[in-house]
Amino acid sequence: MSMEYDVLIVGAGIQGAGVAEALTAAGYRVAILEQESVAYGTSSRSSKLIHGGLRYLESGQISLVYECLKERKWLLANKPDLVHLVPFLIPVYRHSRRAPWKIRLGLSVYALLAGLFSPHSRFRSVSLRDYDALGGLNGDDLLAVYRYYDAQTDDAALTREVIRTALRGGAELICPASLVGAEVTDKCVRVDYFHDGKLNTLHCRALVNCTGPWIEETNDKCSPRAKLPPLELVAGTHIQVPLKLANKIFYVEAEDGRAVFVMPWQGETLVGTTERPYHGNPSDVAPTLEEKAYLLRTLKQYFPETRPLQLNELSDSFAGLRVLPHASSNPFSRSRETMICCDDDKQPHIVAVAGGKLTSYRATARSVLKKLRPHLTTGGHWSPGTNTPTASTPVDARERNL
Repeated sequence: MSMEYDVLIVGAGIQGAGVAEALTAAGYRVAILEQESVAYGTSSRSSKLIHGGLRYLESGQISLVYECLKERKWLLANKPDLVHLVPFLIPVYRHSRRAPWKIRLGLSVYALLAGLFSPHSRFRSVSLRDYDALGGLNGDDLLAVYRYYDAQTDDAALTREVIRTALRGGAELICPASLVGAEVTDKCVRVDYFHDGKLNTLHCRALVNCTGPWIEETNDKCSPRAKLPPLELVAGTHIQVPLKLANKIFYVEAEDGRAVFVMPWQGETLVGTTERPYHGNPSDVAPTLEEKAYLLRTLKQYFPETRPLQLNELSDSFAGLRVLPHASSNPFSRSRETMICCDDDKQPHIVAVAGGKLTSYRATARSVLKKLRPHLTTGGHWSPGTNTPTASTPVDARERNL
């Protein structure tokens, strides 16, 4: 059976969901091909934050921070049931690598980028005598504590909601299904895939690869391939401990100078993340014992009440993968800008989205739409046919995989 679409999106993580939402809103006929389930990969294994990325200021990624802060503002206003403001506390100690003045400077720039008079951008010092506000922080050698605001979400729930919006706009979710191959012909992109135990074919005018850690594997199944830069997978681990420390998020400095978040989550506390190069099968990524021990040590350093906890008492741990540009520098300082790559810059048929932030998924989707629009508006849409599932399948049936 052959079906026809304007765009096929491969991958139902937050980036694929956002692209599907933007394309259906623009009136295009869209299908989403997902091999496992919605938000199966990194989009359910993030730090659950909607934030500007305060630490990216340190590496000069000002435009990224500004973009993310704009998106944070929109999400807070338009998805209040999924995205909510949370106070963040940054403690500064005598041993900290970043002095109080440097933190204040960073927060001042962050506030300026967010809109100086916005209630979301304000920060202040917290009195070291306000024990309730400090939430159990270790007070030894504590020099200062700063409070500002960012937002938290359920990453998987947000991804599912964006997918639902795309489905209500007419998109079709094909799941579970695996891409076999995609070939650009004179007339279209022919796509072969496995679904329901058999080989199927669809035709589309463009394919968008939003498969995250599987981006290179998916790209290799396309002819021609999108022109990807050298990429590297970086694993990040989180641990969950069976204690509720406070209704706020702590932004602390680990033993190697990395920033680690200590966050309320599901009535307990989530701690993360780590960064290590990963070279295996993306499906097999898992926390290492060293990573879990590193995060637990960090937690115990800042919160004395957690010191009796042992590794075998963790409630949960999970690992996800980031796609970053390959570089000799450590992952912590590497660019987090989304990379949108094509087979042909003037007439793109195969587009690959590498990297991307949870917070800025809408901005990424707008960039993909801008890239594809000249090609998609040449010659109009496919003619609707009786084999088009978006025309014949009820919305509630299309949402059964969510």
